[in-house]
Amino acid sequence: MTWAIEEKSYSQRRACGLIGLAPKTYRYTSTRPDDVGVRTRLRSLARQRRRLGYRRLLILLCREGVHLNHKKLFRLYREERLTVRRHGGRKRPLGTRAPMTLPQGPNERWSLDFVSDVLSDGRRFRLLVIVDDHIRERLALVAGTSLSGRRVVRELDRLIEYRGRPLMIVSDNGTELTSHAILHWQQERGTTSRRASRSRTASSRV
Repeated sequence: MTWAIEEKSYSQRRACGLIGLAPKTYRYTSTRPDDVGVRTRLRSLARQRRRLGYRRLLILLCREGVHLNHKKLFRLYREERLTVRRHGGRKRPLGTRAPMTLPQGPNERWSLDFVSDVLSDGRRFRLLVIVDDHIRERLALVAGTSLSGRRVVRELDRLIEYRGRPLMIVSDNGTELTSHAILHWQQERGTTSRRASRSRTASSRV
C-alpha cells in the first residue's frame, strides 16, 4: 500500500482497491495504551515467581490493586515472552530467595507440610501437619487419602476461628499449597506466604 501510494502516485482508494483492502482499515490508528507500568510489574512478579502462569500472576496483581481482564493479561504475558516452559513431572514454584526471620510471637508464622504413608492393604494416605513456629505447637494433623487445596483452606479457616489469623504461612512446594484455592484464600485473609524446603518445614515439628 505505502509503496503504491508513494512510488506510483496511486490514490489511497485505488491502492486499497488493488489488494481488496478497505480504506478505513488502512487509515485505522490503534489507540491501545502501551501499559508500561503493568508490563514492568508483570515482569518483576514473573522473575520472583518463575514457575507461576499468567492466571496466578493475575491474582498477585489484583492483590496490589491492578485489575485487568484475563485476556488482556494473557496478551501482555505472551508479548513479554514470560510463558513458562513445561517440564516433566510436578511443577515446583521457586519463590523468593530472601532470608526468613524468626517469629517473635504466636500466630506470627505457621508451617504447613505433608507427610505420607501406606496402609497394610497397600492404599496410600497423607497427613497435613500445621505447626506454630514460635511456640513449636502442632495446631492440626489432618489425615486423608486425598487432601486438595480446598480441603486445606477449610482446615485453615477452622483453625483461625479459635486460634486467630497468622501473619505468614510457610509451606513446601506441594501442588496443594500452590492451588488457586490457596491463593484466593491468602488474598481474602491478607496472609502472606513463603516457600521453604521440605527439610526446613519438617524441622519446625521437632
